[in-house]
Amino acid sequence: MSEIRKDPVTGRSVIIAHERTERPRDFDPDDWTRLEGGFCPFCIGHEDATPSEIATFERDDRDDEADWSVRVVPNKYPALSTDEALVEEEHSLFESTSGVGAHEVIIESPSHVVTFGNVSADQVAAVVRAWGGRLRDLRDDERLEYAMIFKNRGADAGASLEHAHSQLIAVPFLPPTIREELEGAADYHGRHDRCVFCQIGDDVFEDGERRVAQNDDVVAYAPYAPRMPFEMRIMPRAHEARFERDADDLDAAIADVLKRTLQKLDRALERPPYNLVLHTAPLADQDATDHYHWHIEIIPALSYTAGFEWGAGCHINPTPPERAAEHLRRVPLDAADA
Repeated sequence: MSEIRKDPVTGRSVIIAHERTERPRDFDPDDWTRLEGGFCPFCIGHEDATPSEIATFERDDRDDEADWSVRVVPNKYPALSTDEALVEEEHSLFESTSGVGAHEVIIESPSHVVTFGNVSADQVAAVVRAWGGRLRDLRDDERLEYAMIFKNRGADAGASLEHAHSQLIAVPFLPPTIREELEGAADYHGRHDRCVFCQIGDDVFEDGERRVAQNDDVVAYAPYAPRMPFEMRIMPRAHEARFERDADDLDAAIADVLKRTLQKLDRALERPPYNLVLHTAPLADQDATDHYHWHIEIIPALSYTAGFEWGAGCHINPTPPERAAEHLRRVPLDAADA
């Protein structure tokens, strides 16, 4: 049974998840060519090896052998569970909450694909649509305050299975990183009557120095103060607080920029491990609509978090974002890939 404990000094919440130690591992960081052979619970035909699906998503041009394009299943080794009742306890200095939440796996392709940038644009759009669909559904659970979509690619980035997949964890508290973003965005909006993310987008387009890829609706860029080398962000050019829009009109544009950005990253850095996280407005918070702006963060695992970073919460990055963005912009893509 999981438990959410709160640090008595900082107020930071930590999930203690005993069952996560039992996760299987099949990812070989030294072998990117092993796409066949061996058993994979996420591949088509092995649906009985996972818990029953929460949702399935299809696309019009799906493979005739597959009756699904994207499957969403409960994590077999969850950090949190929707079956838990929300129980709060307090013992002297220490506060804890029962491990209520959601932990889901989004299987991103029926075929055994390791590199997400290699799937079709339509398949990437189907995954984007699945992300939004799951966020919309979880807004109905009043126990949950925030839901985060994330993707770990490679063993050094925390992946335990190589088949392309992302995850969703929903929690009954607001994560500190999201709280900092919300407070900073609200402060900027209060002083300038404008979304700070929209201002960043305008600056990126105006000088182009940190821009990586774009289309009419979505832009990928290197942030001004990145924590890690080649860190990137993707966001819509128009103001959107929530990723889980009621319409799917932006899915293809998001998929286009996301696919090209990951392809550039793979070609420039020889398929590095990375973490991808989606930051969006809290599930039930309507006050963030004016000042917050959803965005995807891509953080390659190219350096380690060491003593100073852990102790100070301040990162040392040896690669200027302008140089990283220029390098990625120069990476050519085949016409079939673009």
